[in-house]
Amino acid sequence: MSNSNKSDFTNPSTFILQGIPGLEAAHIWILIPFCFIYIIAVLGNITILFIVKMEPSLHGPMYYFLCMLAVTDLVLSTSILPKMLSIFWFNSREIDFDACLTQMYFIGCFSVMESGFFVTMGFDRYVAICHPLRHSTILTIPMVAKMGLAVVLRSGMLVLPYPFLVRQWRYCRTNIIPEPFCAHISVVKLACGDTHISSYYGLFVLLCVMGLDGIFIIVSYIQILRAIFSLPTKDARLKTFGTCVSHLCVILTFYIPGLFSSLTYRFGKNVPLHFHVLIGNMNLLVPPMLHPIIYGVRTKQIRDRLLRFITHKG
Repeated sequence: MSNSNKSDFTNPSTFILQGIPGLEAAHIWILIPFCFIYIIAVLGNITILFIVKMEPSLHGPMYYFLCMLAVTDLVLSTSILPKMLSIFWFNSREIDFDACLTQMYFIGCFSVMESGFFVTMGFDRYVAICHPLRHSTILTIPMVAKMGLAVVLRSGMLVLPYPFLVRQWRYCRTNIIPEPFCAHISVVKLACGDTHISSYYGLFVLLCVMGLDGIFIIVSYIQILRAIFSLPTKDARLKTFGTCVSHLCVILTFYIPGLFSSLTYRFGKNVPLHFHVLIGNMNLLVPPMLHPIIYGVRTKQIRDRLLRFITHKG
């Protein structure tokens, strides 16, 4: 395979995933916390899905959106970690070209999907606080389903050009990707010629997700805060704001690391490569672990149902 790494080729049959460059000797130890994060993410999100399914009082818009987020987190984590496991523990670094493009699409698509579901959850909080008497008539089950479908379609269509653009480039530098997974920008950097269209489109998707979704969420919370501050008592204001804390926490765990990682990757020329890679991995794997924990701790209905289930089994 080393002979093909510097040859001139179009659509290489395989890419080589390097893992974390410079830290190869520590791969087996680095994967231990990643596996722990993945196990917690899988167990936590499956628990959320199970509790919402089993508890009739949780069959409402907020929890349906939470289930959509849980499924998204499960798929996103599973798109990444199994291949990382084969690289770090079994030194299986090769990945088929089409498999690489598929992984790239899934990572991009479900990352964008997460952001979309944060917007829908923000809209749910806005309607619940600003128009409580109309909440059940605005966010009906068919409307929730349509909103979920719109998020899925938007994500699929926005990221769809990624693999088609990447497939058209020639790869004459190397087929070694300095990552443990096929990130879009990492694959584009391996191509020859003018790849600005791929870079610009990736930046466009980032701005759509971080920019437009962020604006929708900010506008929702401006209206929410106005409604909260108009309440007559401090206790009422705190209680109402408490219903938004979980949503705000999961937004911060997603947007802040994601924005930092994306900007560092594009503009942090002097940042060590292994730092780039570690931040990128943590950005994709940690939020799916934290989301069910935050909602499980902060949401009384989920917490009580889980405690009842554990006590009953005990």
